[in-house]
Amino acid sequence: MSDIVTPGDVLGNATEFKAGKGAYVNDNTIYASLTGSRRIVSPLPDSPDQRAIVEVTGHKAHGLIPETGSVVTGRVTKVTARMASVDILCVGPKAVHEKFAGIIKQHDVRATEVDKVDMLLSFRPGDIVRAMVLSLGDARAYYLSTAKNELGVVSAESAAGETMVPISWTEMQCPLSGQTEQRKVAK
Repeated sequence: MSDIVTPGDVLGNATEFKAGKGAYVNDNTIYASLTGSRRIVSPLPDSPDQRAIVEVTGHKAHGLIPETGSVVTGRVTKVTARMASVDILCVGPKAVHEKFAGIIKQHDVRATEVDKVDMLLSFRPGDIVRAMVLSLGDARAYYLSTAKNELGVVSAESAAGETMVPISWTEMQCPLSGQTEQRKVAK
């Protein structure tokens, strides 16, 4: 059985199928997350779960897409008082083939004292950040969070053009000039 499906199309019920590539479960219903062909794959004979796997293959089916809970790496493109815009470059260790936009809102920068976060002291355009996908966001961008110790700025360039080194969880230092700059640094 192979029909063409688009994101949001119902693929089956989670009681009879498992969600495979290009599919996700919401309220016991399996939906397509990609455009492509709906395909049913038999489970392995020694698998404890004997439900068939329903997946979407074809058009961009093997390209990575950010999912809720996945860790992404991106480049900060714009910083305002309330949020930072990010171009997502990698999902986990793998590079993405398409351009995805992300937003880190002020209250998602760190876990404590969220009301005291200054976005302009946390990120700068050009910074490389590691963040977790909170949700699929709106039509324009994924919502991201850096509110864990291992999330935040992983690489930043100083005014002198050098790659800065982290000296604390809130500061990075230029090895050339010795000048420090504020950032939300990843552990």
